[in-house]
Amino acid sequence: MATYFDVHPQDPQPRVISQVVDLVLSGGLIAYPTDSCYALGAQLGNKEALDRIRTIRQLNDKHHFTLVCRNFAQLGQFVQIDNDVFRRIKSVTPGSYTFILPATKEVPRRLLHPKKKTVGVRIPQNNVVRALLDELGEPLLSSTLLLPGQEEPLTQGWEIKDRLDHQVDAVIDSGDCGAEPTTVVDFSSGAAEIVRRGTGDPAPFES
Repeated sequence: MATYFDVHPQDPQPRVISQVVDLVLSGGLIAYPTDSCYALGAQLGNKEALDRIRTIRQLNDKHHFTLVCRNFAQLGQFVQIDNDVFRRIKSVTPGSYTFILPATKEVPRRLLHPKKKTVGVRIPQNNVVRALLDELGEPLLSSTLLLPGQEEPLTQGWEIKDRLDHQVDAVIDSGDCGAEPTTVVDFSSGAAEIVRRGTGDPAPFES
């Protein structure tokens, strides 16, 4: 049964954040709100949690997982990014975007796209997530909480607790959460390719 954490959206309680991070570090899988919609999250090297995410979402091996990072210094450890792409990403970050980039050797092979050797990265604008990342000290392995056969992600903590009570270890509820995933921009070829239009304005990457 999943533990239910009620977290203040603007001023997350440090004690609760520490409890969630302890759960992640002990191998747990969490459902947490972001600046776009709910996501599933786990520690970067947690293979079991990765397999659980694949099962919950029924994903194939071509799915791009996302590393949710707290800043560019952290992001730069896990993806290869040149100056031009860096400037374009920085202009809209933090925000509701996921960027697909060539991965560095710091990223476990099981997270990579099997042919492209790429991974998704993002820096969110959400106080709860930023508090989690500050306490965790490393990126959070994540995937949008979009269930099989559903066109829209789940947005209510209580509903997620009800639907996934025996499939995740914790649900973090901080009130209203967006109902649309991030905008995904693929920079793996050097040029920007919008592969999903979502919460983030795609206009900066359309020219």
